[in-house]
Amino acid sequence: MTMTRAEVQDAADKAFGQSDLAPDAAHSWALIAEMGWLMMGVPEELGGLGLGREAAGVIHQGVGKALVPGPVLAQMLTIEALAAADHLPEREALIADAMAGEVMTASLAGGLDGADRLTCVPDADTASHVLHVTDDRVALVPAQQVAVTYRAGWDKSRRLFDVVLEGPGLTLAQGDAARALADRIEALRLFCLAGDSLGGAEAALAMTVAYLETRQQFDRPLALFQALKHRVADMRTQLTAADALFWSRAQQVETDIIALGALKALACTVYRLVAEEAIQLHGGIGLTMEHPCHLFLKRAMLNGALGGDADHWDEQTGRAALAAAAV
Repeated sequence: MTMTRAEVQDAADKAFGQSDLAPDAAHSWALIAEMGWLMMGVPEELGGLGLGREAAGVIHQGVGKALVPGPVLAQMLTIEALAAADHLPEREALIADAMAGEVMTASLAGGLDGADRLTCVPDADTASHVLHVTDDRVALVPAQQVAVTYRAGWDKSRRLFDVVLEGPGLTLAQGDAARALADRIEALRLFCLAGDSLGGAEAALAMTVAYLETRQQFDRPLALFQALKHRVADMRTQLTAADALFWSRAQQVETDIIALGALKALACTVYRLVAEEAIQLHGGIGLTMEHPCHLFLKRAMLNGALGGDADHWDEQTGRAALAAAAV
């Protein structure tokens, strides 16, 4: 099946474009499954739409704009792993259940999981399975073989848990195949976190511009004050540059973990900048819990920590550059 980015974007806007921020979790999850978002990256021979990284980018920008709760990214990571397990007899049934909305989750922390522990796992308390990724084995562990503990945090748009594994689960890949699959999962996680961040930054900036256009001081809108226009222009410039890099990476077929990590770090940095500026430009109301500005900042801070923070990816990028120069 072929869909353009514009068509996927239109579907995302119709789903959440006009909704309140941080919509009801159960309703939004049912809507995501009903619209087929969970089958976007699944090959057509397995009942999916066979769309690529670009479609995932559109979806996660839409999720970020509306601060949609739920394990959308974790579900997609699990489906990505299942699609690669062509030896697994239960593969098609599990993928069908996942596309229909049965929660199957994975860690968003980044990198490889521990031998028997995972952290930052969305909605683990309602999941039927948890994905476990190590350097020599990728497994899908049923809920009966895990113990979960709620992980409190600022960002209430995601419910994260720590998970302890109490059984081996189903083996999806081993050895070299597991390492290759782990890289694919990491690449998708980093790319989608970047998309979520850029979508949130876009929404926060649009909300700020709308406020400046309506709020008046000295009988004229704040948007006409040159100093404020310059601050908005700076935000737009940085967001546009990061967005251009994001869609450039969406076109690349190969899995370049360092490049995607740097992209994610940039997107999260821009998101936090825009969210902090949004609070400042809203004035006193922006500092209150009643106004949604704080929701964007909290999500920006969590996205920055998930998948490795900016310091981690700065170091990895520098090491890669030095290694390339030494060849």
